[in-house]
Amino acid sequence: MRICAVTGHRVLRGDFSKERLAEALKERIKAGTDTFLCGMALGFDLLCGETIALLKETYPLRLVACIPCADQSSKFSPSARRRYEALLRQCDDCVTLYERYKNGCMFERNRFMVEHCDEVLAYWQKDLKKGGTYYTVQYALRMEKPVYFVE
Repeated sequence: MRICAVTGHRVLRGDFSKERLAEALKERIKAGTDTFLCGMALGFDLLCGETIALLKETYPLRLVACIPCADQSSKFSPSARRRYEALLRQCDDCVTLYERYKNGCMFERNRFMVEHCDEVLAYWQKDLKKGGTYYTVQYALRMEKPVYFVE
């Protein structure tokens, strides 16, 4: 089993390509990855999880939701909450760190994912030197985990 954690920004650039995301995921699968850890946040995480769920129709994959707190989706819009819940039903497993939001739980979720993976697939706008994606990429590099980027 080879595990890949996915991380990325909540806001995707206008030139973001779902096709490039699918190709990046297929590259990881062809390299031997069969399990993906998804943080289930808005933006890249949900889109990435949905793409992996589609790829499960073709490849023998496992999708694991890594949820920082059970009430993660409580402030999502109704449509985003529906997407979140639909994706959650397609996950093969779910790890929830806390019952309720607590300061720092998102960073703890990110560390958990890096500590339990073999590699990271990231959508990181390299000019952003703060935030969860930046932190997660830097943590993965410190942990000497390979980091691949969705361009």
